[in-house]
This record gives sequence, C-alpha cells and structure tokens, in this order.
Amino acid sequence: MTSTDVRTRPARRTVSPLPAARRAHRDRPGERRGLNLTLGASRLSRTLALAALAVMALIWLLPMAWAVLTAFKSEQDASDPLHWIWPRGGFTLHGFRTVIERGDLPLWMLNSLFIAAAVTVVTVTVSAMAGYAFSRTLFRGRRWLFTVVVASILVPPQLLIVPWFQQMLTLNLVDTYAAVILPQTVAPVMVFILKKHFDTIPRELEEAARIDGAGHARVFWSVMMPLSRPMLAAVSIFVFIGAWNNFMWPFVSTSDPALMTLPVGITAVKDAYGVNYAQTMASSVLAALPLVLVFVFFQRHIVKSVATTGLGGQ
Repeated sequence: MTSTDVRTRPARRTVSPLPAARRAHRDRPGERRGLNLTLGASRLSRTLALAALAVMALIWLLPMAWAVLTAFKSEQDASDPLHWIWPRGGFTLHGFRTVIERGDLPLWMLNSLFIAAAVTVVTVTVSAMAGYAFSRTLFRGRRWLFTVVVASILVPPQLLIVPWFQQMLTLNLVDTYAAVILPQTVAPVMVFILKKHFDTIPRELEEAARIDGAGHARVFWSVMMPLSRPMLAAVSIFVFIGAWNNFMWPFVSTSDPALMTLPVGITAVKDAYGVNYAQTMASSVLAALPLVLVFVFFQRHIVKSVATTGLGGQ
C-alpha cells in the first residue's frame, strides 16, 4: 500500500461536556449565579424580593428619620403630632446648641469613648488569647472548660448584674471606671468566634515558626495575630458598639454624674415639664455619629472577615 492510498481522517471536533442548556443559561445576559441563588432565577422573583427588601429597609429607617427630624425642631414643634414632618416654625439647631452649651454631652462622650475603647482592648486581647489556647494547646479539662464557655453564651447579662455589683462592692470599685469596664470584658461569644477562626488557620504556618524556635507566645503574637487582622477588626467593632450602647450596667454600677456615659446621660435630659424631645433626639443623633463613622471606615474589615471565614481561612 502506497502513501497515496492512505486517506487522512478529518480532525475530530472537541465537544464541550457542558450541556447546551447550561451553556445557554450561563451565557444569558444579566444572569449571575450568585444573584440567582439569592433571589431566584426569574425576573419576577427577583423583582418581588428586591421590593420586599426595600419595604423592610424603609420600615427600619423610619424611626431613624423621625429622630433626625425631631432633633432639628424646637421643643414646641417636637411635641406637635400634626406637623411631625415639616414643623410650623421651621427647622432649627436649638436642640444641638442647648445640649452642647450645657457641657454635659462632651463629658458623656469622653466617658463613653474611654470606657468603650478600654473594654474593646481588654476584651479582644483576652478573647484572642483564650481562643488561641482552646484552638492550639492541649491541657487537662480543655473540652469541659470550652463547654462551659459555650454554655455561658446562653446566660443573659441581666442575670449577672447582682453578682457583678456584689463583686464591685467587695473590691471597693463602685463609682469608678474599673467598675464600669471590668464586667463588660467578659465575652464568651467572642472567645468562641476567635477559637473557630484560629481553627481555620493552617497548622503548617505554626509548625514553620516552631522550627525556628518560636514558642506559644511568639506564635500567637507574630503568626496568629497578623493573620487574623480582619477578624480582630470585626470583633473589635462589635465589642466597641456593644460597650458604647450599654446602658444597664453603667447605670447600676455608678451614681457619680462625672462618670455618666452617653446612654445614661441621655435619659437624664429632663426638666420639670417632662422630656425635652428635641434635646433628647439631638443628643441621640450626636451619640450615634461616632458609631456611624466607625462602621463607614471599617466596614470592609467586617466584609473581609465574613468572606475569609466562609472560605475556610483562605
């Protein structure tokens, strides 16, 4: 047989294993997989879901809008239910000027800032060390102790007010910053969150540091903490907001007006005729501004921490 009798076979076309229906669904414009999984595949389901979310967001924003509108009214217009949107006397900054000129609000804000910052630093540090100990060390009773930590999450903080107050009386710490700060640093839920986060960090990184002669302290501060910055930032934000908004324990643990925090001080904005609504709402708006700024500047750390946790630490 000569070479001229040999017929070359035509080249076989490579057929994609992806079915035609899936390819058509993938190439359809405007269809995204994440959006379909969240809101549905059809346009009607997405429209209904977005409309429901818009209505819920509007309901959530209405009290905030009412507080802001009331803050820019006079006391007379703030008590008028017939003109709750547009006051008869127009908007004014009288409520803001009054609460600032009295000198109470700056003191309350400084107290809240100091207490919230101290609670955040102590809580995050202690919770991170406890989470690392539960995640990376072995000691007798470790499982039972972690069970106690998880079970303590179910205990309402209101049940601990009396024991905490008795401890502060025993230690002679009532009417001090320590009395307000120390009980708030107990955060079992943060220990649990950080422990689960440390579990996702590859052990190869820890073993590489141990080969270089690092101990538990060096591994914790030089390896675990830098790798956990997004999670630590998210935990810090949540702890800071909780300490800033805490009312019950600062109200119980102190009676000195110089130690009042913002939530406690705002409730004291009263006169002989009752509550000053405009001044109360002005104080509330000014008190919420630091939290809004904190969230605006650090929200990417919250999103990053959630995304990192969802991908198993990668």
